[in-house]
Amino acid sequence: MLKVRHKNDRGHANYGWLDTYHSFSFGGYRDPQHMGFRTLRVMNEDLVAPGEGFGTHPHNDMEIVTYVLDGALEHRDSMGNGEILRPGEFQRMTAGTGITHSEFNPSSDESTHLYQIWLLPEQRGLTPSYEQKAFAESERAGRLRLVASPDATEGSLKIHQDVRIYLANLEAADSVEHEIATGRHAWLQVLRGEVQVAGTRLSAGDGLAVSEEPSLQIRAAADAEVMLFDLA
Repeated sequence: MLKVRHKNDRGHANYGWLDTYHSFSFGGYRDPQHMGFRTLRVMNEDLVAPGEGFGTHPHNDMEIVTYVLDGALEHRDSMGNGEILRPGEFQRMTAGTGITHSEFNPSSDESTHLYQIWLLPEQRGLTPSYEQKAFAESERAGRLRLVASPDATEGSLKIHQDVRIYLANLEAADSVEHEIATGRHAWLQVLRGEVQVAGTRLSAGDGLAVSEEPSLQIRAAADAEVMLFDLA
């Protein structure tokens, strides 16, 4: 079963400094039909204006994943981490028992385009932690590169949930296939370009929920970048 979440049907808010789209209910946007998918709770696409950002705020009991498409994002948190996240780098933060952090666009003239994703953790009360790692485009070219997993296999970041996250950069006509084990599910988020799945054309911003399917074949209709979640 395949269910498309069209980009134009997402929640949307524009605060001037932040232009944001919500695949699932978030903040002031609430849609009982779209509260998440399996343990995937938030899928936000954000465009942050130069010199702007999210001031210090708290989180707890959530696995927070951030991926920058364009520009940069400066991260600071109560654990003492201070990093700048750039395209090709993947960030995982376990909020656990509680953290505070801020995220800002450090540029004076370039917007930051990013995805921020929240997943429910495997258990409450985890010790807060942070990881960030760059994955070269050559590792993602024409293949699904594992970037986060519960066992940190293949050099991926460790995420505290039964989910595996993949990134792929595809040239037009490239095709990749992902096998889905019995009882598992998948979510495909198109980050750039256009792809086709089972005859359905998806473009940047579109999501696809996948259940009761043995595999997922993704074919690039144009140069594209995708993020794939394999979920319990």
